[in-house]
Amino acid sequence: MGFDLDMTLADTRSGIAAVYDELSVRLGVPFDSEAIVTRLGPPLEDELANWLPLDEVPAAAALYREIYPELGVPVHTPMPGAAQAVEAVRANGGGVIVVTAKNQRDATSTVRLLGLEVDEVVGSAFGTDKGTALARFGAAAYVGDHVADIKAARAGGAVSVTVATGPYTLGELRDHGADVALGDLTEFADWYAGWRPGGELR
Repeated sequence: MGFDLDMTLADTRSGIAAVYDELSVRLGVPFDSEAIVTRLGPPLEDELANWLPLDEVPAAAALYREIYPELGVPVHTPMPGAAQAVEAVRANGGGVIVVTAKNQRDATSTVRLLGLEVDEVVGSAFGTDKGTALARFGAAAYVGDHVADIKAARAGGAVSVTVATGPYTLGELRDHGADVALGDLTEFADWYAGWRPGGELR
């Protein structure tokens, strides 16, 4: 089973906002951190390009990642139902992989902070690029909060399971082709108990 990280397993909003606020001070750029954390999912560089000339994005991204371990990671918290979702898979003998656009270092640190028992963390992957990791791991399903996670599941040959804890509503996730749309991960264990890879979705 594959899981996305930001706003799927981890509530990273306060940490990311703190990093952008510090970046704003250091660069003198008025980042709107409250707006930014409503649309988490795409790579960091994509968001920075909304605020900076393209030639300034690489240096800003490097500074952001320098700040992140101190200001971002320590205040991350688990999303409701995250631990139970991972445990439901493991209790049934399944493996768990986290595939995220967050860089490898910070993704691994976040998973460790949350105390989630996973088999592998793959960072710096977004949209269909996640498919390679999902296919290599043999993930039967991929759980995410973004429409790009639906594409990721398709690319990896996995069932698309979505949670409406990110920027999209249940209806929007269904309209974009999600196989399963849940309110949040507190609903995952019940869904998972009624589903087996290769069987009928309930």
